[in-house]
Amino acid sequence: MAKRTHKIKVPARTRKDAVNTDQDLSKPMEVTIPVMPVEDETSAPAGETLTEDSPDVPTVESTSAENGQRKLKVTVYAITKNEAKFVERWMDSMCEADEIVVLDTGSTDGTPDLITSEGLKRKVRTTVVVKKYVPWDSITEYRSIVARGDEPWRFDKARNDSLKFVSEDTDICVCTDLDEVLLPGWRAKLEAAWLGAIDRGEKPTTATYEYVWNFNADGSDGAKFTYEKAHAPGVCEWTHPVHEILSYSVDKVCVAVEGMRLEHHADPSKSRGQYLKLLELSVAECPDDDRNVHYLGREYMFHRRWNDAIEMLERHLRMPSATWRAERATSMRFIARCYGEIGYPLRQECYLWQAVNEAPEQREAPLELAEFVYAQIMKERDPAKRDYQKLVRVCEIILDRKERVMTYLTRPEAWGSRPWDLLSIGLWYTGRRMDAVAAINEAILYSPDDKRLNDNLALMQRLMAEDEGK
Repeated sequence: MAKRTHKIKVPARTRKDAVNTDQDLSKPMEVTIPVMPVEDETSAPAGETLTEDSPDVPTVESTSAENGQRKLKVTVYAITKNEAKFVERWMDSMCEADEIVVLDTGSTDGTPDLITSEGLKRKVRTTVVVKKYVPWDSITEYRSIVARGDEPWRFDKARNDSLKFVSEDTDICVCTDLDEVLLPGWRAKLEAAWLGAIDRGEKPTTATYEYVWNFNADGSDGAKFTYEKAHAPGVCEWTHPVHEILSYSVDKVCVAVEGMRLEHHADPSKSRGQYLKLLELSVAECPDDDRNVHYLGREYMFHRRWNDAIEMLERHLRMPSATWRAERATSMRFIARCYGEIGYPLRQECYLWQAVNEAPEQREAPLELAEFVYAQIMKERDPAKRDYQKLVRVCEIILDRKERVMTYLTRPEAWGSRPWDLLSIGLWYTGRRMDAVAAINEAILYSPDDKRLNDNLALMQRLMAEDEGK
């Protein structure tokens, strides 16, 4: 087994509570990593000293040999606060890495101790750094904290601080959160794809892989899209106070990792109350960033600030940089919702039709329009004025869009039973009963245990049988 070389070695440390620091992490500093003593002293050093310096994009020369094969050093890094209940599951998932680095931002439930303990148990090099940031409630207060030389809380700052403790000989950095799980075998898939890119003469900066944001009630995948939070060291940094992204200082070269899958198992007890002020700060810092203007408008909608949401989302649509049609269509859908909440159904429908036409590959906008049409039908007291034919037309638009584009804007209900369910209702009441039965059967294929769908099918079949018997 070839031995990795390191600039400095220090004696192994036994388990401590964690590394605590109130130092300015933007300045050069050193920290010793607590690690598990290893039996074979040639397989890994007992400890090493980190600095903030990072290597350039990795090349073949930065790999080490193990069992006659090239091997990359992979480090998982994360930030956390009061997530002790996730630690064991997360460590089980991440321990395929060579190193795990966690920045704790002030847990009171023993999260740092538990991470250190679980790292020792799994014999994986584990660093836990505790660093507290100053909370704030307004942009004015935020600026006062900065002016006096303290560090106010923001996600990008914390992630960048955690990244500074990644070992300088790391080849791939993988950022996750403690409520996420990488499925077994992820490391081998990531390493093979990265080395394959190097063999093709590329200098990869970023790995892309499948991300499952949530799950349906039956346990099947909900919203899922392509993620890219695995990257080379020294080529990027986190930006934006919330909904932070990696911004690159070099040309971005992506490598797709087939079979690598990250699942998000959200903690429903977590509040997103801090998001609004962080997004307001983000837009104040970068007023021309269309992405965060969209996010802020959405957040106003979540807070039921309908007029503020409309104003911000319309601002997003006017921005020259807002060219991603899927996101523009989503802003239109959100504006429609807001107009619906304040009692303007005609404006609501107008914006929904705009959204349908803005992103012709998306099902989300026509599904929302179909739901609007169905709601209007249910409000109409005169059966003769119930426009079921319009419902059929909109549902046909939905189902004509057959390729699901994997972005964070994709919603699982648009690709499940609901379009067929609504179509079956429209077909039934426009006299196309056999087609209605076929549509409800399609819906049941997606949701076989849905009692209402099965009851609808039984009712349709009974009524048709009764009509035939007359």
